[in-house]
Amino acid sequence: MNKRFSRLTALISAGVLTAFVSGCASVAVTGDAIETNTAHALGVDKGTFTISDRVDEGVKTTYNVKTNAGKRYSCYVTGTVSVMGRIVSDAMCNEIKSGKQVSGAAAGTAPACNALLKAAGKCS
Repeated sequence: MNKRFSRLTALISAGVLTAFVSGCASVAVTGDAIETNTAHALGVDKGTFTISDRVDEGVKTTYNVKTNAGKRYSCYVTGTVSVMGRIVSDAMCNEIKSGKQVSGAAAGTAPACNALLKAAGKCS
């Protein structure tokens, strides 16, 4: 009986710990995951940019990026821990110009044409 109670207590403790950690980006999102996903999103090599001002809020991690070429970006990823392990989303980044985040529409210029915009007939 005592062994059974100990196993049950351990199982419940593990479940409670998993519930606490599953929504924390600070646990799920590693520095390496940020660097890898940001390199993919920006199309640059790892090590050619610096990451600063990281803030973990729930499952979302926001941060700033400055490339060696001098471009600046505001980015975020989301991350959780589940029974499958750590899961981190792709990085979503917007270029920052003159201290303001700028997208194609906000800057008054047409956004860069990609496969989705072509399919939607938004490219000229």
